[in-house]
Amino acid sequence: MNSNSVIGVDLGGTNVRAGLLREGKLEKAYCRRINPQGTQREVFEEIAALIDSVFSPEVRGIGVGVPSVMDLKKGIIYDTLYIPSWTEVPLQDWLQERFQVPARINNDANCFVLGEKHFGKARGLANVAGMVVGTGLGTGIIMNGQLCCGSHCGAGEFGVIPFREGILENYASGQYFQRFHQVPGEELAGQARAGDREALRIFREFGTLLGEAIRIVMYAVDPEIVVLGGSVSRSFEFFRETLREPLRDFIYSRAARDLRIEVSDLEHSAILGAAALCLEGSL
Repeated sequence: MNSNSVIGVDLGGTNVRAGLLREGKLEKAYCRRINPQGTQREVFEEIAALIDSVFSPEVRGIGVGVPSVMDLKKGIIYDTLYIPSWTEVPLQDWLQERFQVPARINNDANCFVLGEKHFGKARGLANVAGMVVGTGLGTGIIMNGQLCCGSHCGAGEFGVIPFREGILENYASGQYFQRFHQVPGEELAGQARAGDREALRIFREFGTLLGEAIRIVMYAVDPEIVVLGGSVSRSFEFFRETLREPLRDFIYSRAARDLRIEVSDLEHSAILGAAALCLEGSL
C-alpha cells in the first residue's frame, strides 16, 4: 500500500489508542476507555469514534493490533482477550465499510515486532523476535524479512509452552513477581531502584528465567536480535546481567555470541506497530 498517511490502532482490554502517521511520523495520538462488557457493535462504535478523531481525507489505510487470534484472509478476530462479546467479529469488514479505506488486522505481538522493523531497533534486519514482556509473554517473529503469522495468527505464542510447574509466561513475564513473591512488578521495581537487596535478587532471578525463554525462542527462530517491550522491560537494568546465563551452553555458540538483546525505545510503539501493518504490502 503506497500511502503517506495511515492510522494505527491498539486495542486493549479497557483502553483503545489511535494515532495518525504521516510521512513516517506520528502526528497525533489519543486514548479513550472502552466498556469491555458492551455488545460487539457497542465496542466497535467506541473504537470507531476514536478513529474518527484522527481520521482525515488523505488517510489510505487503518491498521489494528488486537489481543486475539484471527482469520487473516477474512479479517475476522476470535476470542478477544478481556472483551467477552468479541468471540467472532468481522472487524476488517466493519472498518472498511465505516471508513472506506483498506484495513489490516493482526495480533498485537506481531504488530510490536513490525513496529520495530519499520521504526525501531530491528530496522534493516531480516530475522527478529519481538518479545512483549508484560502481564503475559507474547512474541512476534520476522523471518527472512517477512512477518511470520501461522495459519491462525498464533505463531510465536511461546508464553503458553509448558514450563516447570506451569507455562512459560508464569515465569518469564510480570506474572512471576506476584505468583512467586506476592508483590507487583512495579512495586518491586521501585524497591530495586531504592537499592533493596531482596528486590535486586528477585530481578536477577527473573533475568535467568527470561533468558530461558529467549533460549527457546533462539532454537525455534534463530534471530539476529531480540527486542524486548512491555512493562517489565522498563526494569531491564535490574536483570540484564543474568539474562544471558542460560545461553552459555547454547549448542550453537556463534548464534549466542552474535545475538543482540535490546529494549525498545519507541514511544507509542503499539500504535506505530499497528500502523506498520499498512506498510506491509501483503498483509
